[in-house]
Amino acid sequence: MKFKTNAKCGGCTSAIISALASVAPASDWQFDLTSPDKTLTYVGSNAIDRNNVVALVEKAGFKVESID
Repeated sequence: MKFKTNAKCGGCTSAIISALASVAPASDWQFDLTSPDKTLTYVGSNAIDRNNVVALVEKAGFKVESID
């Protein structure tokens, strides 16, 4: 599951991953800030709600959009 974000730095990614702590541990998330889409990828094995991820990231103050 991948998401396009507007994260720009390590501080942004930390804030987003912290906001997602209730969904999955930090080890289940990967960021690619070198990608034009600043992609956030869920690499965990448990089922998670895509809409919940979007809501939590937006609540943390970032833009996010599902891309797969």
